[in-house]
Amino acid sequence: MILINPTSLFYGASLKPRSTSFIYQTRKSQSVSISALLTKEQQSKHTQLESEFDFKSYMVQKANTVNQALDDAVPIREPKKIHESMRYSLLAGGKRVRPILCLASCELVGGDQISAMPAACAVEMIHTMSLMHDDLPCMDNDDFRRGKPTNHIVYGEEIAVLAGDALLSFAFEHVATATKDVSAERIVRAIGELAKCIGSEGLVAGQVVDICSEGADVGLEHLEFIHLHKTAALLEGSVVLGAIMGGGSDVEVERLRKFVRSIGLLFQVVDDILDVTKSSEELGKTAGKDLVADKTTYPKLLGIEKSREFAEKLNKEAQEQLKEFDIRKAAPLIALANYIAYRDN
Repeated sequence: MILINPTSLFYGASLKPRSTSFIYQTRKSQSVSISALLTKEQQSKHTQLESEFDFKSYMVQKANTVNQALDDAVPIREPKKIHESMRYSLLAGGKRVRPILCLASCELVGGDQISAMPAACAVEMIHTMSLMHDDLPCMDNDDFRRGKPTNHIVYGEEIAVLAGDALLSFAFEHVATATKDVSAERIVRAIGELAKCIGSEGLVAGQVVDICSEGADVGLEHLEFIHLHKTAALLEGSVVLGAIMGGGSDVEVERLRKFVRSIGLLFQVVDDILDVTKSSEELGKTAGKDLVADKTTYPKLLGIEKSREFAEKLNKEAQEQLKEFDIRKAAPLIALANYIAYRDN
């Protein structure tokens, strides 16, 4: 497993890195110099971008913008308890990967983040809803999420269910009413994409198959179906919505769809690895829960090392889809892919 400082992830892309002189730190603490794999012109461009693009600052700035937009979108109003419960989970922190993916894809195709911000907030509302419902006693029965007591622990199961439902419905309302300077046709298309990625052919499908597979002896193809729907579907929606709101062509939208499907599967492979290699304190949520529930995971099927190799392969495949875009505009998505690949919580 290659370990990389997440503030310098732009060029830790794959087993065949694009950097000309990047130094990797191996698990045995050995430094390995990677030889040049690009033309001199490409090397020059990448070296310049490496010095210009500050991924950590980008993530902080975008996350702060998203957090402010979420805070504004869901104020305290009557009935207070339901809105307090919604805000408790929605504003509890988190990396904001999904909304940032949405904004980054919008800007990649030439759009302005203002056009995609309601959609970015919507995917985070839906992601939060899925976490709130996942944590319920009838599902994963978790007591902690993002380092805090889960919603049902604080507000009770009934309110947690209803608050999740409220976030889900409001997500669509927010896209429909708050999106500015985007054609009605594109807004309707985006709403359709969002509904499909979380419904019975998307997130819900993955959840159902996952639940029905607990304790069962399932193979790699079955596991991939679960996670392409349970995890990758909402990530796909995030990127596709951003591209639609940004005015992307059909070709650009589909290229980004392929990119994010690999990233979505990558996210889950890494999540499975972290679940068995990190502590609850490091993760900010209960560690080892998949093992306790006897769920089939990538480490269980492939082992840790093969799972890490699979993650590298997925990252490389994802970034192949970005080659036709302007490299400067693609920088955030490349860095986000690497962040997902090498995150430690």
